[in-house]
Amino acid sequence: MSELEPSSAQGQGQVRLERMYLKDASFESPNSPTIFLKDWKPDIELQINTRSERVEENRFEVIVTVTVTAKVEDKTAFITEVQHAGLFYMEGLPDPVIHRAIGTFCPNTLFPYVRETVDSLAVRGGFPALHLVPINFDAAYEAARKQASSEAESHPTH
Repeated sequence: MSELEPSSAQGQGQVRLERMYLKDASFESPNSPTIFLKDWKPDIELQINTRSERVEENRFEVIVTVTVTAKVEDKTAFITEVQHAGLFYMEGLPDPVIHRAIGTFCPNTLFPYVRETVDSLAVRGGFPALHLVPINFDAAYEAARKQASSEAESHPTH
């Protein structure tokens, strides 16, 4: 059984999604309608960020923010930013497992909804569908941990 699976029957900790919600969404198309006259061969810039906050002793808000900038011939076709959040209940878990859940399980749970919202905004803005590839938050979490560890080793405090 995974360390993040709920199993209160065996006295183990649990992680539970209590609520999922769209926290913020914006869409801009500063060069419409002339941008629609150009061949649609966009350069896409994607930025992804996650953050969390302890709301109560066992409740955490986790927010996944995605910003997409699409340009055609150096002109901005659109910029969209989506913040999708979840309220997660976590009980009976040691801090390292809570940190891992916040960095992996929670964003993995939220990201499909972020992808759908970004795609919907692009289509409603008059552009072709924009299908973001899935993100491996487990690998990103491990890479961030390794980078933090190597930075700590190269800058020891006395």
